[in-house]
Amino acid sequence: MSRQVQGYVYLALAMLTVGSTVVASKLIASGLPPFSATALRFAIAFPVLLLLMRATGARLPKLSRQDRLILVIQAGAGSVGYTTLLISGLSLTSAADAGVIIGTLPVVSAAISILLLRERPQRALLLAVALATAGVLSIALTPDTAGGALSGNALIFLAVVCEGLFILLNKRLKTEIAPLALSTLMAGIGFIVAAIPAIFEVPFADGISASAVAAVVYYALVPTVGGFLLWYAGAERVSGTEAALFTALAPVSAVMLAFIILGEPVGLSQIAGIACVLAAVLGLAFAGSRSVKLAGGR
Repeated sequence: MSRQVQGYVYLALAMLTVGSTVVASKLIASGLPPFSATALRFAIAFPVLLLLMRATGARLPKLSRQDRLILVIQAGAGSVGYTTLLISGLSLTSAADAGVIIGTLPVVSAAISILLLRERPQRALLLAVALATAGVLSIALTPDTAGGALSGNALIFLAVVCEGLFILLNKRLKTEIAPLALSTLMAGIGFIVAAIPAIFEVPFADGISASAVAAVVYYALVPTVGGFLLWYAGAERVSGTEAALFTALAPVSAVMLAFIILGEPVGLSQIAGIACVLAAVLGLAFAGSRSVKLAGGR
């Protein structure tokens, strides 16, 4: 197997783990409060990431006060915000719908850069935004969509915006931080940020299920740690544009896993939505726009 093909396999597996976070979050939503689940996720992932840093000889760089502040905001948005909103949204909507919405991350990230950094949009990006919007609307405006599902879909989209802000804030760091070190920092800071509101959730938490706890353990070890290792192992073997193309597999895997594991129906609205999102992401990558790496906060 060539080095390039190895990269393709690693990237595909990484995106499979990203898609599986939707199913895991759906299981978590049925048995754990969102902040408690998020704090537990990072409490498990943080020591594992520290061990990886020790094994690889990775070191944390010296950071300025501004960079430390950015990291705290990053952890609050991309780590805690994304996870808690995803879990909260999935308590109201289906995993299949959530998978379609999460697939818009590359497009949303690029759109946020335009709005906040005043970057000049390319025609291909504007088309990608239009396609991604059509994909989300195809599931949000179906006649049989209940009010709770609409609220859930809105929370999922806010989770995507949080992850987009994570990517944007990463560009504002003055000190370059290696991916493993950044993921470790996000896990550590994310635990502290999530643990504070989690304290107030515990007295009201009832009906905690074993499946929800198992899903948190899976989320911490497989997508958070394993997905990180797979993504960067693949990304170093292929070009940035090739790696960006594989982000399109995340919504596909999320919808398929929702059907296979959760038994959720996949209708025409989800198929149409995922087709629009795939077209948007693939068009964005082919146009040579900046690649979107697997964020450490996820």
